[in-house]
Amino acid sequence: MPRLRIAVIGVGALGRHHARILSEIADVELVAVVDSREEQGREIAAKCRTSWLGDYQELLSRDIIDAVSVVVPTVAHRQVAGDFLSAGIPVLVEKPLAANVNQAGELVDLAAERGTLLQVGHIERFNPAFQVARDRIHQPKYIRAERTSAYTFRSTDIGVVHDLMIHDIDLVLSLVRSRLKNVEAFGVTVIGGHEDAVQARLRFENGCIVDLTASRISPVVSRSLQAWSGSGCVTCDMHSRDVKHYAPSDKLRFGPSPLELARLPGADIEQLKKEVFGQFVQVETLPVDASGPDALTRELTEFVDCVVTGRPPHVDGVEGLAAMVVADEVLKSVAEHQWDGHADGAIGPHPHRSSGQFAA
Repeated sequence: MPRLRIAVIGVGALGRHHARILSEIADVELVAVVDSREEQGREIAAKCRTSWLGDYQELLSRDIIDAVSVVVPTVAHRQVAGDFLSAGIPVLVEKPLAANVNQAGELVDLAAERGTLLQVGHIERFNPAFQVARDRIHQPKYIRAERTSAYTFRSTDIGVVHDLMIHDIDLVLSLVRSRLKNVEAFGVTVIGGHEDAVQARLRFENGCIVDLTASRISPVVSRSLQAWSGSGCVTCDMHSRDVKHYAPSDKLRFGPSPLELARLPGADIEQLKKEVFGQFVQVETLPVDASGPDALTRELTEFVDCVVTGRPPHVDGVEGLAAMVVADEVLKSVAEHQWDGHADGAIGPHPHRSSGQFAA
C-alpha cells in the first residue's frame, strides 16, 4: 500500500513539529514543507528529509499530495485551507478554524460541498489527562477552566480568546452538549493589539454554568479544568496530567452526617476535619498513561487514519465552527463591557486607554 503523501504549510514554532512528527509516521511520506521564509523552510526541510517550497500554490499545480496540514497565521486560514479544500484535498487546519465566524463557516461549507475531510487542530481533545477526566464527567452542571501563560510574542494576529480560551471552549462544548444561552465577559489589553486576558461566564440551556479564565500575560502557566455533576467533582490538570475524582462516600450518604457527629458530646472536631477527605468524601486519583504518544502525535495520527479510512475526526469543521461561534459571543461581550457601569465610561478591552487607568 503506498504511503500517504502529505505537505505541511507553515513551519514556524508549531508547524515545525507537525513536519517532524509526520516525517516519522511510517505510513506517511512528507512530500514538502512550505514557508515563505526560505532559510526557515530549508532548515526544517533538511531536518525532516524532504523538500522546501516557497509557495503552496505549487502543490496545487502538481499532483503530488494526498492531504495537507495548514499551520499558517490565523488570518491566512481561510485562503490557504480554502484553496486545498476547493481542490478536494483533505485538510488539517490549526485552531482556531479561521479569523472569524463567517470565514469559518465558509470553510465548513467548502468541505461539505467537495465532500472533503476538514479537521481542526484542537489538540487538548487528545490530552490523555482530559481523556481520562472526560469519562468521569457526566451531565456537568458547573465547569471552571483556567488557561494562562506568559506572553510569547506568537499568534499576535489574534487575541487571547482565539489563542487560548478557544481550547477550553471546545472542551466545554464536547462535555456540555447543549445550546448556549448567554455570555457575560470582560477583558483587558495590556501588551497591545488584541485582548490579553479575558474572564467569561457561559450559561447553557440545560442549566450548566461555565466560568472561563484565559490570560497570556500571566507569570504562572496553568491549564486546568474542574467539573461538577450529580456524581461528584472531577479536577483535571492538563499540564501536570493529574486527574482526581471527588464523590460522597457511602459513610456520608448512608450514615450520620459530619455535622451530626460534630454535635455529639465530646466530639473530636480536629479528627473530623481530617476525615472529611477520605472518610466522608472519597478522593480517587485516576491513572493517566503518560508513556504513550504526545497529544500532537495523537492528533496527526488520527488525521492520517481519517484520510485513509474515511472515518470522521473527533474535531471536524462543524465542531471547530461551533467553538468559533461561542468565541465570537465572548468577544462581543468583551467589546461591550462597561467598566464604569454606564455607556459614558470606558467600554471594551481597553479601559486604561480611555480613562487613564491601568487595568489588569
